Amino acid sequence: MSNSALISRRIGLLLLAVVAIVALFIGRLFWIQIVDGPRLSREARDRQSIAQTLYGTRGSIVDTNGVALAESVERYDITVSPKFVSDFIRDGEPVTIQEALTELATVTGADQGVMHTAITGDPTSDFAYLVKGVTIDVLRTVQDLKIPWVYNDLRPSRTYPRGSVAGNLVGFMGTDGPLTGVEYYLNDCLKATNGSSTYERGADGIRIPGSTVVHTDSVSGGTVRLTIDSDLQWFAQQTLATEARKLQARWATAIIVRVSDGHILAAADWPSVDPNNVDGSKVDDMGARLFTSPYEPGSIVKPLVVAGMLDTGVITPTTTIIAPGRFKIPGGGYIKDSFSHSGLSLTTAGVLVQSSNTGIDTLSLALTKKQRYDILTSWGLGSATPVGFLGEDSGLVVSPDVVDDVTQFTELFGQGMTVTSAQMAQAYQILANGGKRMPLTLVEQCTQPDGKVTFEPTENSSKVVSKRVAKTTVRMMENVARYGSAARVVKVPGYRIAVKTGTAEVARNGKYTSDRIISVAGIAPAENPQFVVIVTIGMPKVRRSSYYAGPAFATLMGQVLKYYRVAPSTGKFPAMDLGRDGKG
Repeated sequence: MSNSALISRRIGLLLLAVVAIVALFIGRLFWIQIVDGPRLSREARDRQSIAQTLYGTRGSIVDTNGVALAESVERYDITVSPKFVSDFIRDGEPVTIQEALTELATVTGADQGVMHTAITGDPTSDFAYLVKGVTIDVLRTVQDLKIPWVYNDLRPSRTYPRGSVAGNLVGFMGTDGPLTGVEYYLNDCLKATNGSSTYERGADGIRIPGSTVVHTDSVSGGTVRLTIDSDLQWFAQQTLATEARKLQARWATAIIVRVSDGHILAAADWPSVDPNNVDGSKVDDMGARLFTSPYEPGSIVKPLVVAGMLDTGVITPTTTIIAPGRFKIPGGGYIKDSFSHSGLSLTTAGVLVQSSNTGIDTLSLALTKKQRYDILTSWGLGSATPVGFLGEDSGLVVSPDVVDDVTQFTELFGQGMTVTSAQMAQAYQILANGGKRMPLTLVEQCTQPDGKVTFEPTENSSKVVSKRVAKTTVRMMENVARYGSAARVVKVPGYRIAVKTGTAEVARNGKYTSDRIISVAGIAPAENPQFVVIVTIGMPKVRRSSYYAGPAFATLMGQVLKYYRVAPSTGKFPAMDLGRDGKG
């Protein structure tokens, strides 16, 4: 074969090989682009473009002085892409998967077995949690391990810096959002709006620096400012717990209200809840009894009834009646006092000092059923307070259309009707404020991050009784503080105090039992009322008279007067005619 022929043959074979190779490339390109293109494109996108939630920060709940009661802190979730998990080289040394998990378990405290399951449960997955909610210090330690297939996501978490202080009011968060308290019922103010972003990741699963693109910015929530003073709240809770435990009570409440504006300065429940440790509390102790648990209040209702009758003109402070040992109810039945006696000659003031049930009912004989109902409800009893707290109860004052002959009289000394502690605080605020109602207030305002105020309480006021009647009733209550059954234990040195005590029987299954609810409600300074304090102790096992609620009342009233530096009282004690048997 000639050289030219040989060359031609070789060229032909070369061309044939080139054609074959080109055809192979074209076929492979066709397969990649047309047949397998969508799958590969999808995998490429999944591998390169990673969606990420940008968490907004939930707003804070603060006290009246700006002290944080609930706030969000930065916590981080440690995550992994299982399909990229493998042994790796770190600083020139090989590191196995198990060695990396051991290191993670050591610095985070997480269970290594749980993390191993997260990785191996679905090896093809692009996402799994290893550890949730670590602090920034722990995150930095994790990052120092230089594990290439470990990532992190910012997730704001809720914390309660003052623990159980106002925990009954603040509430707490669950895994799916707010569950109770201010956290829940002002969620529209506090809640944040999450945003979104994406970042690019290389073929090795490593995030590409500077590749993040924000699609939607997150929006933080607003700040809720309460009227509560957290220091005073702490003191109230400690005092209440001490006294309730002494009496082996089942529950107790205490509320302190500023007279001039109706602001709640402290609202304590015992037992209460620590929002940082919800599992440490019983379900019944997780709410705010002050608003949600009505009870029969007993004789602390009597000053309201007396003021109402004074305002209608059917009695005067010196109206004198004979309080019988047994008050015969028109229509049948009778009512008696907590102490045995024959007929007592008492003035209206004497009826309050002696806390005579038969006396208050005798004074009310000039009223109709509707007038009795109107007096009680005019103070806000039977209606929820303006606070509108989550689950707030309205209590019960029986309508005159259906009230029976007995209940229309027992309601006048706080039996057969129910109230909440918040309702009683509202009523005493009116009495202390010269008969003028200022809406009971727990929340001062909600302020958004841009400074816009989106929630403010109503400030509308209304008149319930005349100023003269209110002042006269407070004077009568000063006589209760001086001559009443708890006079020894309700005193606050240096101040004139106006009080009323109450011991209510507890009904169960339609019958009254030996259980009691004991209360002291009071106003100070009596000559210039500034604060209302009400202490209620539920079902004490020992010492079941209202006398034993007196020490907690005196401690709290003394503290609030000192805390706000109220000047000591001036002027003489306003002695009143109590009647022949009033013992003034």
